[in-house]
Amino acid sequence: MGKITIDPVTRIEGHLKIEAVVDRGAVKEARSSGVLFRGLEMILRGRDPRDAQQITQRVCGVCPAVHSIASVLAQDAAFGIAEKVPKNGRIMRNLILSSNFLQSHILHFYHLSALDFVDVAAVSDYEGDDLDLKAVKEFIARGELGPFLPRYEGDFRLKKEQSAAAVAHYVKALRIRRTCHEMLAMVGGKMPHNCTAVAGGVTEHPTEDKIAAFIARLDQVREFIDNVYIPDVLMVAKAYPDYLEIGAGPSTLLSWGVFDLEEGGPNYLVRKRLLPSGVADMSTGKAVPADSSMVAEDVRYSRIADSCAGRPAEASTEPQPDKPDAYSFMKAPRYDDRVCQVGPSARVAVAYLSGNPPEVKKLVDWALSELNAGPGALLSTAGRHLARAIEAKVVADAMAGWVLQLNPGEPVCADYRVPAEGEGAGLVDGPRGALGHWLRVKGRLVDSYQLVVPTTWNASPRDAKGRPGAIEQALVGVKVKNEKNPVELARIVRSFDPCLACAVHAVDARGNEISPRLRL
Repeated sequence: MGKITIDPVTRIEGHLKIEAVVDRGAVKEARSSGVLFRGLEMILRGRDPRDAQQITQRVCGVCPAVHSIASVLAQDAAFGIAEKVPKNGRIMRNLILSSNFLQSHILHFYHLSALDFVDVAAVSDYEGDDLDLKAVKEFIARGELGPFLPRYEGDFRLKKEQSAAAVAHYVKALRIRRTCHEMLAMVGGKMPHNCTAVAGGVTEHPTEDKIAAFIARLDQVREFIDNVYIPDVLMVAKAYPDYLEIGAGPSTLLSWGVFDLEEGGPNYLVRKRLLPSGVADMSTGKAVPADSSMVAEDVRYSRIADSCAGRPAEASTEPQPDKPDAYSFMKAPRYDDRVCQVGPSARVAVAYLSGNPPEVKKLVDWALSELNAGPGALLSTAGRHLARAIEAKVVADAMAGWVLQLNPGEPVCADYRVPAEGEGAGLVDGPRGALGHWLRVKGRLVDSYQLVVPTTWNASPRDAKGRPGAIEQALVGVKVKNEKNPVELARIVRSFDPCLACAVHAVDARGNEISPRLRL
């Protein structure tokens, strides 16, 4: 029996530690540890609630847009203006978030995960005239292998011409991601950390010129998704069919849904959304409506005070670094006392099982037929990559319709006043999964603010009943060929696209208490 420690896991956002006990070549037990303290909730206390969408975006530079949207949804509810957000405001928020979705998914596959499957060095002598590939070969010839190395060495199975294409697409994907950033900046003011999403809608007004420029860039991204991204994901999945069967994790999947298709009240989970809210059980093949009141956070093995457990709307966040038996600064959220996984697989599974929208089922059935796999494969390591690619197409195609629904000259934001008291929850999915912001206002200031982010769901530690989190479960039973080169574990963990900057993001290395006002 041996022990594998990966600390930190690279090619993710933030600091994640993975420990695995290996017995006879297979993982018997795993631990996922967030090694920094999360402190934004403390920063926000006593502030003007309208600061929240800017402060919470500083959680992360990869996926800040969803924090701005979750925050303004919470403010809309707390201020009593959820039903007053104008159509332009709703659509512009969708375009801000969807632009970030596309760049995040493309980033994850090409620049964070594909290097686990593609042998970059093998293309050094490949005869090809692709300019992007030529640029990479020149770097290799000079011995400049970053960011491709160092890494774990794997059982690379792609043919040389396939690896060459993937390497060229790595470079092309950098340009496409920039295009996505440009799209977001057109409607959000800038990227990262957009400045136009506010309570009541947005501050940016659509114009005909901006709409035309947005469409031109979106067309480039859609072409890349259809002709490069989806084919590459299928290519990798066909070369690694065993990864359609391993790394599953829990069979319960949770999504709050994303991209509002209608204006409505503060119960966001009943709104019509492009990708609906719901809880999917892949063991039964059924999806049911989601209910945010079923969420509670466990802290038994978290370096968080025991008093901070419970429902997010009523909980708090206070660090306890020396807590006995604790091994992570992440809490352990549970839904209806169940361990869930969140993310693209959850959204696609809910949409697939509910039949809404119908294009998801068509795309999933087509892709699974290409791979000779069933719907259960969506839970797997390769299935998570497939779900992201399918979702990217569905979202990009929908964006082409949304941008044409904008009406230049019409309102983008509702008038309002910050109330003396109010409560609200902003529930929406980001690229990495279900995100909730819970806000309570007293004296027109933030009295309480709690975040439950996607990676807290997926990378959570055990709970009081000893049940491992989603990533911990996904690693159990996995066979590791070489304990000194555990590429199998890295592939599985990275398929979740962990963002520890969201889950844990402030620390004093000496363990000193810091004034919340100084934590920025």
